[in-house]
Amino acid sequence: QVQLVESGGGLVQAGGSLRLSCAASGIFGRVNAMGWYRQAPGKQRELVAVIRTGGIKNVVDSVKGRFIISRDNAPNTLYLQMNSLKPDDTAVYYCYIALLKQYWGQGTQVTVSS
Repeated sequence: QVQLVESGGGLVQAGGSLRLSCAASGIFGRVNAMGWYRQAPGKQRELVAVIRTGGIKNVVDSVKGRFIISRDNAPNTLYLQMNSLKPDDTAVYYCYIALLKQYWGQGTQVTVSS
């Protein structure tokens, strides 16, 4: 059974940093992608950053230069280093993994105060 457990969220002042972690277990088959989505109150869930097959990384324009996605293969852990945080980054952040289908973590709250 695939499980994704996020950690590292919290409350931080604008300009601060947080590092999110996502521990994946029960992985089987080929990993097509791992990444992070976020959902702010009243907004749609948006893709923040992703690592695709071959190690190709993409981040959304609004976090370029501030967020860094990385992954350790053993154990299977995904990270999101978030620097220079802004109040607009406030959201629930979800880890996901794409195998034959997508699996999601439970989410971790990130709150950035001004």
